[in-house]
Amino acid sequence: MPRAPFAALVVVLVVGGVLGILAVNTKINENAFRLNELQQQQAKLDVEQQQLKKQIAESESPGNLAAQARKLGLVESDDLAYIRLPDGKVIGVPQPAGGKVSIASQQGAEG
Repeated sequence: MPRAPFAALVVVLVVGGVLGILAVNTKINENAFRLNELQQQQAKLDVEQQQLKKQIAESESPGNLAAQARKLGLVESDDLAYIRLPDGKVIGVPQPAGGKVSIASQQGAEG
């Protein structure tokens, strides 16, 4: 009768091993689904980042900056002066701009 305990031990080990493999396989599949979800989320975030960078680049373009400046009531000056940064020396004679305030800036001030 010494074979019965050995056979029971072998059956328990085989069943335990199969259940262990199933548990590991289930966890691997869960992690694969989670990884797939995170990769999709990362792809969406990458697209959103590219769109935001494009919007920033468009906003910083010279034409848009000039339009926003006119909207705020700024006008271009013909006589430019520069400040040299290392020593703070002003090169040129700054003159106030003589242009008219844009209509868009006047509407913004009223509303």
